[in-house]
Amino acid sequence: MSEVVLQLQGIHKSFGDREVLRGIDLTVRTHEVVALIGASGSGKSTLLRTINLLERIDDGQILLRGQDISDPRVPADAVRARIGVVFQHYNLFPHLSVLDNVTLAARHVFRESRQDAEARGIDLLGRIGLAEHARSFPDRLSGGQQQRAAIVRAIATNPELLLLDEITSALDPELVGEVLDLVRELKAEGTTIVMATHEMAFARDVADHVVFLDQGLIAEQGPPEQLFGAPREPRTREFLSRFLS
Repeated sequence: MSEVVLQLQGIHKSFGDREVLRGIDLTVRTHEVVALIGASGSGKSTLLRTINLLERIDDGQILLRGQDISDPRVPADAVRARIGVVFQHYNLFPHLSVLDNVTLAARHVFRESRQDAEARGIDLLGRIGLAEHARSFPDRLSGGQQQRAAIVRAIATNPELLLLDEITSALDPELVGEVLDLVRELKAEGTTIVMATHEMAFARDVADHVVFLDQGLIAEQGPPEQLFGAPREPRTREFLSRFLS
């Protein structure tokens, strides 16, 4: 059995009177791709934000390689340095070149030399066909190129865990494929990924484990062939019927 990278135990999170996460238990092992699916408002994005400590949980524990990172005494920035994250809307710094965006954390958080960081950045950008845009500013790139650059930025420091939050939802349909192809490559390289997605066919074909969230609860989880092929819960079947009919 492969090593546990992330363990969520009894995660609760409320915003005012609204309980968004209602006791989430989840284990993610090294080299696994875990897909979070569910309707908008089911808690997928909030769950990812709690893992990266952008939102503090109300109850439960978040363990990253056995360390309780949800303990308020643990420095959040030190935890975030170990986790890569990509959001829906790229979040590239518009005043920095693509290469400077990609190398920012390596140079300023991990104190790599500019020469070493840029060499790795150019190599990564070359692998996704963006080397010629390394010195360009983000507004010169298409949405798909910007999102691929954002993913490269997230993996440039070799994070222990990569979080992807609906990374294709803001893209034109013709650009979705090029971003998902990069995620396929990362899976092939053994990257540990937790991703919230509405791309059901992609989750079915690429994920190792699929988690269906419904109103802040895990309604069902399992390998994709079971969850998509023979879902046990009526609510899962109802949700999937909208996508896979």
